[in-house]
Amino acid sequence: MVHLTELVLRDGHQSLLATRMRTEDMLPASNVLDQVGFFSLEVWGGATFDVCLRYLNEDPWERLRQLKSNFPNTPLQMLERGMNIVGYRNFPDDIVIKFIKLAHRNGIDYFRIFDALNDLRNIKVPIETVNSIGAHAQGTICYAISPIHTVEYYVEQFKALADMGCSSLCIKDMAGIISPQRAYDIIYACKESGIHLPIVLHSHSTSGMAPLSYLKACEAGVDVLDCSISPLSGGTGHPATESIVAAFQDTPYDTGYDLRTLENCKIHFKKVWDKYSSLHRDQAMKTDPSVVVHQIPGGMLSNFIIQLEQFGAVDRYHEVLLEATKVQKDLGWPPLVTPLSQIVGVQSTLNVVYGRYKQVTNETKEYIRGMYGKPPGVISPEIYSTILGKNWKDQVIDVRPADLLDPLYNETRDLFSDRDLPISEENIVSYCMFPTQTESFLNGTSKPEPVVPQIKVNMDDLTRNLKATINEQTYDVIVKKNKSD
Repeated sequence: MVHLTELVLRDGHQSLLATRMRTEDMLPASNVLDQVGFFSLEVWGGATFDVCLRYLNEDPWERLRQLKSNFPNTPLQMLERGMNIVGYRNFPDDIVIKFIKLAHRNGIDYFRIFDALNDLRNIKVPIETVNSIGAHAQGTICYAISPIHTVEYYVEQFKALADMGCSSLCIKDMAGIISPQRAYDIIYACKESGIHLPIVLHSHSTSGMAPLSYLKACEAGVDVLDCSISPLSGGTGHPATESIVAAFQDTPYDTGYDLRTLENCKIHFKKVWDKYSSLHRDQAMKTDPSVVVHQIPGGMLSNFIIQLEQFGAVDRYHEVLLEATKVQKDLGWPPLVTPLSQIVGVQSTLNVVYGRYKQVTNETKEYIRGMYGKPPGVISPEIYSTILGKNWKDQVIDVRPADLLDPLYNETRDLFSDRDLPISEENIVSYCMFPTQTESFLNGTSKPEPVVPQIKVNMDDLTRNLKATINEQTYDVIVKKNKSD
């Protein structure tokens, strides 16, 4: 038997709808989702926290509390970025510990914990904290294709996570690049090595291989697969939940889930998908096998195009993809997951436009200094000196980055008193991670981003008198329905 983690309330809409699904769109589906029997339901973390404050004028903590009250039978899961928590930089230990305890108190049962570099030093504190409060720590390793990321590499990393006290393990294939055979080899090797914890495979449909990889993972003994209800599946999203359930019926991997119940889930989320039609992007819905070569997650590909448009260099798009593979090697083969995909992507664009490392972002410099953690592979002295200068050895650290950070919670609590902001532990932690967005939300100055409705044209009433302004000249425009239509 294989179980599923349902992603529609987090990664499903993060991958396909820019994380814009509102709480009001989630709660009506709670009763039917709670009936399915999922291993867990991913509802929080990743970009959802940031987007709630930045675009939706929602309190992410209140969202979590509401979801918890509506899912009495299904464990709720979040994606926790190690020392980044749900942000894009390292935070001190006191904030990490406080956040995890608050997340658990407000409704999170399972914590999927990862570090973008697979630097286990950066997830030690989160795992220890989760274990201390009696919650479920799912130790996670990001998947990449490189000379460093061998089957043996993953086995050793998962053994270390098991020794750290994790309750389950996850292979996080954020770009959808794991092949069926590699999925089989890693999971089989882990099982044969004596790892007895449940193993989860997370993948995306970007390359088109994910369903095949899921089947081979089952043959190797995987315990849990990640899927998303069909209206929010495919493309840069994930395999469809209903399809996987149907495919595994009457096999040793039968989930036991009821397809009729899942059909009711589908009906609701089809309405949600239609509601956010203005966010649909053809590129996100297409299969792109080239991702196996460049390993850039789907969301970054559109950013490349935007950046190149700004430089007037859209015709060099494929040069950027090729350069990204070179930059990834130069930087010691970091897995291309947030924030490293952004760091590699932007630097690759600059290299193509201006020449290799003629302009270097601050983020690239901080990365190569070790401020994000230890790279999986070796960075050559030539790259160090090119980016940091001849005195690069004096700038590189070898300690855990968070060891250089001072505690932040008490200082921020005092600031709340000075600014007359409503004091709660949750508000203080939110401010530590996203100060500008949190203050705007708390003082009532932030406004929710409007949902742009789907435009429907009534062909029987298409005559319109419009005005168009072109080069500061205004023209009357009459639009009439063609009688032949």
